[in-house]
Amino acid sequence: MADSDPELSPPAAATLSSPSKTDDLQPVGATIADLDKSQSDLLVRLQGLKQDLQNWRSKLDTQVRTYKDELSELKKSLNTELEQLRSDFQELRTTLQKQQEDVTASLRNLGMEDAPANSEEREIQVHEDNSEKSQPNLMDHATEINSSDGPVA
Repeated sequence: MADSDPELSPPAAATLSSPSKTDDLQPVGATIADLDKSQSDLLVRLQGLKQDLQNWRSKLDTQVRTYKDELSELKKSLNTELEQLRSDFQELRTTLQKQQEDVTASLRNLGMEDAPANSEEREIQVHEDNSEKSQPNLMDHATEINSSDGPVA
């Protein structure tokens, strides 16, 4: 009987180990199913993030184009205004130079006309000064007369 027991024991051992392998396979299968589900969830989430990124890039590109267009228009406007200001300042400079030339010419003309008149006036003034010095001052004589007469009442 000892011989028959060893013959029976290997198949009995195999039968006992078989159910434990299926028990081990069930948790592995469940784990694989969970991993598959998790992978598909991650793929869906990744696709959503990719779509969000694409939308964000599109919106950003649109904003960049809009800002570039606005900046371009502002630059053109500023350049136009700058050219207008340059033109206005050049016109003012020209006008001021013309006015300065006119004033200078007028002063020269007045200076030339005044030069002979000034010399005549100087001669007259010098002549009057000389005649005053040669004639006695009437006020001096009046004071002398008043002081010799005594107090005037």
